[in-house]
Amino acid sequence: MSNFILFYFMMIMFLIGVLMFIKNHKHFLCMLLSLEFMVLMLFMMILFYLNYMNYESYFSMFFLVFCVCEGVLGLSILVLMIRTHGNDYFQSFTILQC
Repeated sequence: MSNFILFYFMMIMFLIGVLMFIKNHKHFLCMLLSLEFMVLMLFMMILFYLNYMNYESYFSMFFLVFCVCEGVLGLSILVLMIRTHGNDYFQSFTILQC
């Protein structure tokens, strides 16, 4: 019973991360932090599910590798954006500019 409460708590935390991603769209760094929080909650839910079903948790290593790659890609885009535009406001960055 308490395991399902923990799983529901992780789902609620994931939904809070989604709401923060939708709400904090002014700064790119805040968007990256909320994305990382959502990925962390997904990792916890996958690890919980794999342990509950008695599967190997070898898949979690692959998931962590992709999470690290996603984090590095986001930080490199943030650094590039700050170097070119001087700030991390998402509204100042448009795709139509070269």
